[in-house]
Amino acid sequence: MSDSSLRLVWVYPDLLSTYGDQGNALVVERRARQRGLGVTRVDVRSDQPVPTSGDIYLIGGGEDRPQRLAAERLRRDGGLARAASNGAIIFSVCAGYQILGQEFVNDLGEREPGLGLLDVVSTRGEGERCVGDVLADIDPRLGLPQLTGFENHQGITHLGPTARPFARTVLGRGNGTGDGTEGAYSDTVFGTYMHGPVMARNPQIADLLLKLALDVNALPPTDDRWYEALRAERVAAATQPA
Repeated sequence: MSDSSLRLVWVYPDLLSTYGDQGNALVVERRARQRGLGVTRVDVRSDQPVPTSGDIYLIGGGEDRPQRLAAERLRRDGGLARAASNGAIIFSVCAGYQILGQEFVNDLGEREPGLGLLDVVSTRGEGERCVGDVLADIDPRLGLPQLTGFENHQGITHLGPTARPFARTVLGRGNGTGDGTEGAYSDTVFGTYMHGPVMARNPQIADLLLKLALDVNALPPTDDRWYEALRAERVAAATQPA
């Protein structure tokens, strides 16, 4: 592999990067380099075009107005949608997850078109915010251990027929619909409400994206002791009696 064999794109860090979500880009990059894989990371601000030649695209969460601005610019730019049509891997968190769907409710209380990359529709919940630690069992088809993360959102996301739940909650609200679903995915496009950053708590998700990007079934092993210690700490904290 050449030094630029894997292209990692972090989308709109100036608008969508709350709760440490940019840590996901750091984890994917580090997990690649630990395996001796060449990786080039590109941080694309909202006033720049989104390149269509990336292998993995990461999008984080954001407040309501930045979310609307990001959705408007991504629709106008079209680069992320073209990358998806080329088979790129896309992983999104919270506001980014909603943007990838068919529509969401923006800061003006209006229905805002999403990019249509996931068959989900997000509305604004009327009850308490979904806030706190989450434990969830990831879809067995993905072959990943239990998900641990932190949610903080008012959104309610309903899955359409072509979207699969990324996980099913053991603890926490997830998509907020009451059906136990958390996040969604379809082919190589993924969405979740989990912050943390989620890949620091769940490095196997980063590995899944790398395997998909490289079209391999396995990666060389790496030292996971730090990640496993963090996972164990957060799972124990979440399951402790209040």
